[in-house]
Amino acid sequence: MNAITERIAAYDWSAAEAALDEHGWAPLAGALTAGECDHLASMYACEEHFRSRVVMARHGFGRGEYKYFSYPLPALVAELRASLYARLVTIANRWNEHLKSDVRFPDDHASFIERCHRAGQQRPTPLLLQYGPEDYNCLHQDLYGEHVFPLQVTWLLSRPGDDFTGGEFVLTEQRPRMQSRAEIVPLAQGEAVIFPVHHRPVQGTRGIYRVNMRHGVSRLRSGHRHTLGIIFHDAK
Repeated sequence: MNAITERIAAYDWSAAEAALDEHGWAPLAGALTAGECDHLASMYACEEHFRSRVVMARHGFGRGEYKYFSYPLPALVAELRASLYARLVTIANRWNEHLKSDVRFPDDHASFIERCHRAGQQRPTPLLLQYGPEDYNCLHQDLYGEHVFPLQVTWLLSRPGDDFTGGEFVLTEQRPRMQSRAEIVPLAQGEAVIFPVHHRPVQGTRGIYRVNMRHGVSRLRSGHRHTLGIIFHDAK
């Protein structure tokens, strides 16, 4: 077992599952070291790591930019993706059962990626995001095709207060016949947040119902902010 896999295995996953069920997100404190964060952020300037670059303003996504990694993924990114999937797949299958979906996910990430690739979803989706002053990310969902793993993870690679101000991670949920609720997720450098891609089950007085989720980033007041995003399904 390598260091990343050991670090991921050491978390209290029962507590993470309870937090996801109750609040719609779960933190992973100390998921990356400061050195790992700096190493990942420095990759942004190296084009050989990436398959494409997206300038958000050109598409109405917000302001700032991001780059999708190409295959083969950097070793650290690949290890995080595989080890986290193995911890989240049980939650994902339980959520689908509660939402009356027949889709079930295999135990290992490689098998799920094979399923994506057979359906034409062959482009990797892990990405690095870069924000500067006045940049922001509109509320959105990361859906890339028929096969969607219902959870994803984002790491903050920069130091709030030192590298940037503003730029909070925002989650919103829309419950049936209710107004949307927003939540700010506080993150330090190296911390991660697990959250739904598009919806999650919530226990109500009359049973379980579906809650629609979106996420984004509020406006940066100053500095520069880098984040790593890991989405477990690939894109068409």
